[in-house]
Amino acid sequence: MKDNRVLEGIQPERVFYYFEELCRIPHGSQNTKQISDYCMEFAKNHGLEAKQDKWNNCIIKKTASKGREKDSCIMLQGHLDMVTEQTLDCGKNMETEGLDLAVEGDYVFAKGTTLGGDDGIAIAYALAVLEAEDISHPPLEALFTVDEEIGMFGAKSVDISDCKAVYVLNLDSEEEGSFLGGCAGGMTVTTKKKINRDKIAGDKIEIQVRGLTGGHSGAEIHKERANANIVLGRILHEFSQYGDLYLESLEGGNKDNAIPISAKAEVVVEEGMALEYIKRCEFFIEAVKAEYSMTDPHMDIEMKPGKGTAWVANLHDTGAILQYLFCVPDGVQNQSTYISGLVETSLNFGIVRMEEDFKAVHSVRSDNPNRKQWVAERLRMLAFAMGGQTYASGEYPAWTYKVNSPLQQLMTRLYKEMFDKEASVETIHAGLECGYLLQKKPELDIVSFGPDILDIHTTQERMSLSSVKRTYEFLLRILEEIH
Repeated sequence: MKDNRVLEGIQPERVFYYFEELCRIPHGSQNTKQISDYCMEFAKNHGLEAKQDKWNNCIIKKTASKGREKDSCIMLQGHLDMVTEQTLDCGKNMETEGLDLAVEGDYVFAKGTTLGGDDGIAIAYALAVLEAEDISHPPLEALFTVDEEIGMFGAKSVDISDCKAVYVLNLDSEEEGSFLGGCAGGMTVTTKKKINRDKIAGDKIEIQVRGLTGGHSGAEIHKERANANIVLGRILHEFSQYGDLYLESLEGGNKDNAIPISAKAEVVVEEGMALEYIKRCEFFIEAVKAEYSMTDPHMDIEMKPGKGTAWVANLHDTGAILQYLFCVPDGVQNQSTYISGLVETSLNFGIVRMEEDFKAVHSVRSDNPNRKQWVAERLRMLAFAMGGQTYASGEYPAWTYKVNSPLQQLMTRLYKEMFDKEASVETIHAGLECGYLLQKKPELDIVSFGPDILDIHTTQERMSLSSVKRTYEFLLRILEEIH
């Protein structure tokens, strides 16, 4: 039976071959064993030195091409895991099934799901380079880490003490011609509160927010896109102004570092009042949708009435939760005072659940450690006021910008020569694993770059085919020129 490949024949052919291979393997965060094993089998089949640790991080090494044995070793670095988001009508099990790729014009995307260009393209680039026998390159080390999307746990745990790299090409950026030389640090802050429940009979109202644009909580946090958890909190607060309200269930978002695209709640109100609540809230909902008409034109808010008896959060705990949802900070908190247009500090209210207990998960980012802790403390005090507590986890360091970087200088010169335009060198608000690599080896010279990938971490994610080709040609030129 013919192996049908969506990307067959598209140049660079081996890059897209490996990208499609990787897309066939489920590889969401904490589900990376299979894709890690694939990389190890690749190394074995090509006679390359490789090691895999207990977390599924991989390091593959290749000796220099003839005559370049004394050149400085260079590391190609990316992460194996992807954010797994899917549309409401997509029935795929992303834990066990691969992606359904499609091409439209210059873009490749996945039907109904995220694409995982972040960071499958980095791994595909590296495998194509490691396989090639007709390119000039110094000694190579390819570092493939895991669980970057949920806290950079792979980069934190991996042992690179026996790596010889002087330079690192981090292939985890999404804008061609923009080189990154620094990034924010961050952490995850989780709020928890125990719930006391009462059995209440009355009218039920199901409230659902969906159809939002979403996005990466670092790369898109400044774009004023709606957060479904915040929108739902505002609606619940509005309902609470009409009379007593009891919260039965609450669910929104799936990843702390993805801006939530949907959220829903079930509440119980006085018998016979559901339709009145819904009618009174309609004007407010239209006003909220109007606020986001430019950033989230497909926002849909549905309210369904019903009846029944339910175990709900009691009046006190419902009030405490609604206060938290209404008052919790979200989005950009501070702009950088030294780089125009750069977000310094932000947080993303990524996940909310009320099942047995209440839980809210926030991704906090800043390149200022003091302000990062300030935001975390504000969340702690807000949680304390509601009778809950917070837990910080997954803290990762900022990547401090290197003023005099030979790698930056080489790359900007080569980019100008190849494409007759200037590349920009920037720092970003999103987190990258480079901070952890520098903690382990402070002498490393690191630059991050990559092809154009749009709307990462959303079901609208798509990657430019022509940009992948240009970026690969640029990568090969760097390997040829670096010494």
